Amino acid sequence: MNFSAIFIRRPVGTTLLAVAILLAGAIAFKLLPVSPLPQVDFPTINVQASLPGASPDVMAATVATPLERALGRIAGISEMTSMSSIGSTNVTIQFDLSKNINDAAREVQAAINAAQSLLPTGMTGNPTYRKVNPADAPVMVLALTSKTLSRSQLYDAASTILAQKISQLPEVGQVTVGGGALPSVRVDLDLNQLNNMGLSLEQVRQSIATGNINAPKGAVEDAQHRWQIQANDQLTTPEQYTNLIVAYIGGVPVRLNQIGHVSHGSQNIRNMGMANGELSVMLIISRQPGANIIATVDAIKAELPALEASIPAAINVGVMVDRTTTIRASLHDSENTLILSVMLVALVVFVFLRDWRATLIPAIAVPISLVGTFAAMYLLDYSLDNLSLMALIVATGFVVDDAVVVLENIMRHVESGMPPKQAALRGAREVGFTVLSMSLSLVAVFLPVLLMGGIIGRLFREFAATLSIAIFISLLVSLTLTPMLASRLIKQRSEKAPGRFAAFGERAFAKLLHGYDRSLTWALNHHRVMMTIFFSTIVLNVYLYQIVPKGFFPTQDTGLMTGSIQADQAISFQAMSQKLTQIVGIVKQDPAIQNVVAFTGGGGTNGGFLFVSLVPYNLRPDSIAVIARLRRKLSSVAGAQVFMSPVQDIRMGGRASNAQYQYTLQSDSLVDLRLWAPKLTEALKHEAIIADVNSDQQNAGYETDVTIDRDSASKLGLNATQIDNTLYDANTGVFDQIIERMTLFVSRHLQI
Repeated sequence: MNFSAIFIRRPVGTTLLAVAILLAGAIAFKLLPVSPLPQVDFPTINVQASLPGASPDVMAATVATPLERALGRIAGISEMTSMSSIGSTNVTIQFDLSKNINDAAREVQAAINAAQSLLPTGMTGNPTYRKVNPADAPVMVLALTSKTLSRSQLYDAASTILAQKISQLPEVGQVTVGGGALPSVRVDLDLNQLNNMGLSLEQVRQSIATGNINAPKGAVEDAQHRWQIQANDQLTTPEQYTNLIVAYIGGVPVRLNQIGHVSHGSQNIRNMGMANGELSVMLIISRQPGANIIATVDAIKAELPALEASIPAAINVGVMVDRTTTIRASLHDSENTLILSVMLVALVVFVFLRDWRATLIPAIAVPISLVGTFAAMYLLDYSLDNLSLMALIVATGFVVDDAVVVLENIMRHVESGMPPKQAALRGAREVGFTVLSMSLSLVAVFLPVLLMGGIIGRLFREFAATLSIAIFISLLVSLTLTPMLASRLIKQRSEKAPGRFAAFGERAFAKLLHGYDRSLTWALNHHRVMMTIFFSTIVLNVYLYQIVPKGFFPTQDTGLMTGSIQADQAISFQAMSQKLTQIVGIVKQDPAIQNVVAFTGGGGTNGGFLFVSLVPYNLRPDSIAVIARLRRKLSSVAGAQVFMSPVQDIRMGGRASNAQYQYTLQSDSLVDLRLWAPKLTEALKHEAIIADVNSDQQNAGYETDVTIDRDSASKLGLNATQIDNTLYDANTGVFDQIIERMTLFVSRHLQI
């Protein structure tokens, strides 16, 4: 039976089949998502909880522990870690690759609800979760700057308009606003005046809390009319707070302006953001695990013009970091390489066949096989990425083999005098089984990769599947379109003398064949030498395999870098702000740097973060060399260390760190961890092959201990709760927090 005969005898139907494959692939190419690598992200969810003023020990014992116990009951968890700092706890849960992130999110919410009764009552809000990996670099960073508006107003626009709208876009996991805080009314008390009047901080706090409220008042009505009741129970400006009566002393009212100063301000004054050396507020946008980076960034950019129109015109919004720049460039290079590969294949075929008609056949068959693969990729929910395009580049050499085998056999019969159509029928029948066995053997080579599990299997499965699909489509094209084209395009050789180019090709091919004949004859006559070379090559490969550097994935130069700043744990916010300014200035001066954004504050005062984008690759050295150069320059900043690393498309684990590798110490005793972690850190610093050794353990800051004399306190009518509340009022800015409940309303009415 000749499978190809029906396609040779029906050229119109065969042509329509080829056109259908070509159109399906071309349409799918436009619909395929674009990404740097196949989807290999572990489903990861980050849970956040806050208790202002609480120490890390208190956060770990009262917040992190109940949450971990409830979350630990969820099926499919591969890793769960928590990090507690001053007033904040983050729990990161990473699930198996097979877990659906939306199903995991529902189970996480149920676990949070179950742990609610075990959490402290003083928390400012319920724990929240985000479908985002905190160790993953943001896909985009936007910086808001203005020459006329304050940072509080910038933060107000960023958090209430931009962040909310961007968070609603598909595949956006989290939008973090940094570098500022919402507008608020600040109350700075004069403690000496309070003491002279016999007032306590708790009395002032309660007076502010009860004097500023926004509650329903109801309505009154008669037989014909109804009146909704409104009252001036809510205070919105500093002037209204100044006249607030705190207490009566001797029948004389004591107002808030008599014991303190009331002014406009920010909720949190201990934060700072900079963009290229200019004070700014930034939006740090992260994607959901598994989300397509290109699609996410494109959706944000498409929404930006409408968002900019909804905020004050005095605010400038700039894109400081965009992860898609190098991704688009690398994919563009891969596409050019694919096109060049097809052209080179056609050129090689022409050199050996020396017939443009015969060359035209594989030149048509190879692109159809490759383009048709896009349709199958779309059906399998694959993407255009570096690995899938690399599979198509590799497949170029495989798919042309099928067409060349069929074509050469047909050409052999044509050159012997057989008519082209009869030669196509006979030649295709003779090699049909051979082409089938070739294709199946090639697919069998990639079968182990298709069946491989884990993160490596997930990474290379798309590569193996794409290559196998291209081979199967090539098999179909070689047994249908190729013999049909050969029967129509190939002409019998004329008896006239060949042209100059053909004659030159014949002579060159004859010399090449003669050289191969001589080398083969020598190898057959010296079999001992050849066997010695063979076994020596095996031994050399074993040796090279042992000494070659090994790693999970090559370090990528994505044109982006992240940096973490660690200063002395007892540093003040004012000193940290100066160091941040100095560090940003040094980084920005480097000729390889295009944009740098940085911020500090929030959970602690001794840390900060940098996001750096580099100039195009042809204008700078690789990112590792840039980091080494910056490391030398930044060493001049006394009292602070900067740890920089290039952004990678693959990041294992859900725990952020300041280096490429992490080593985790575990113990049932916190005392043991505090004893051995510094020792291990110090020992690793002496290793010559390791740089930027650091630890996330932060327990060396200054601490003030208050020892309560319970007997004396009892005589004065005080208890531990009152003392704790007074200390909390005095040292956590509780007066700001009370007023912050109405901040969103206030920020819309204040004229700052």
